[in-house]
Amino acid sequence: MSLEQFSTVLSSSTHNFANALPAELLLSSEGSLQTFYAPFDYVNTGARIVLCGITPGLQQASRALDEARKQLRHGASVDQARQAAKETASFAGAMRANLINMLDHVGVHRLLGVDSCARLFDTHRHLVHYTSALRYPVFLDGQNYSGSPAMLSRSSLRHQVETHLAEEIKTLGPLCLYVPLGPKVTEVFQHLQVKGLLKPEQLLDGLPHPSGANAERISYFLGGKPREKLSSKTNPAVLDAAKAKILAKLATLQKESVMN
Repeated sequence: MSLEQFSTVLSSSTHNFANALPAELLLSSEGSLQTFYAPFDYVNTGARIVLCGITPGLQQASRALDEARKQLRHGASVDQARQAAKETASFAGAMRANLINMLDHVGVHRLLGVDSCARLFDTHRHLVHYTSALRYPVFLDGQNYSGSPAMLSRSSLRHQVETHLAEEIKTLGPLCLYVPLGPKVTEVFQHLQVKGLLKPEQLLDGLPHPSGANAERISYFLGGKPREKLSSKTNPAVLDAAKAKILAKLATLQKESVMN
């Protein structure tokens, strides 16, 4: 699937993507799961770090489709429309701010040579590739898919992981770092790691998912909320271990980059 295949349909469409995605963009159905096309095909092959969520939600998909449609109608090439759509829709809003704060907190910005990981969303976009374990948006009973049923347990979802995501990892090479957002995405990367597609040191896993629903975990991870004030929903030992592992990996990578 690619924007080339859908460019004619998209440029002539008057559909309001914010309400629901049209049948013309349906790629597959498996039980209550439906996968639709949205222009998330662009891969920044020069990226040094990859930020990976579960799958684009309806809001993200509609933004990408709106931007691609606008670009195509204004005479942009398919490649230009693809890149603009991907960058417009990637990790917007409060999720972006939480992600930046956590990446800066563990020192990813220093490894990348920028003053803050906020630059990954403006002046230094060339350093980052935004992607999802499931490249194309998936819906469960018409609602945003949030990781259940497990991605590797359904053939249509596993297919996305083992084709699109696997191809991206091969394209980006052995020096690229991966930040999986949440344990469900981490499971997918561990599966691909077992298959030999990436090395353990490339995987910076363990960050709390940057959604607003994870505010307490994020606050603790950032040192804002003290351990004794945490609710029973937050396991500080797990977060402490994850942070220690990330810091150790980054320290090793920083030493290697200085030596090189």
